Amino acid sequence: MCGAIKGGPSLEGVDVANQAVIQGIVTRDDEPVGNAYVRLLDAGGEFTAEVPTSATGQFRFFAAPGSWTLRTLVPRADVVERKVVAQKGAVAEVAVTV
Repeated sequence: MCGAIKGGPSLEGVDVANQAVIQGIVTRDDEPVGNAYVRLLDAGGEFTAEVPTSATGQFRFFAAPGSWTLRTLVPRADVVERKVVAQKGAVAEVAVTV
């Protein structure tokens, strides 16, 4: 079992009430995947943003409310996509296993 914190990074100091947050963790074989890339695509499939995962496999986006797709890119793994809905005042937690 990995030592990473479940879910995304700590939300301490983040005013979640005024944000739509999408965050999570990328794992392979129950271990966090650092330096993977997670892309945020809009409802039409257009690229909006990209972040690298932390050493503990975590990522976070502040997005507009609505439907999004997360596309995760990890060396020597198939691309993984996850649909997610962002809502103002809520945190959408996404676990991605490659």
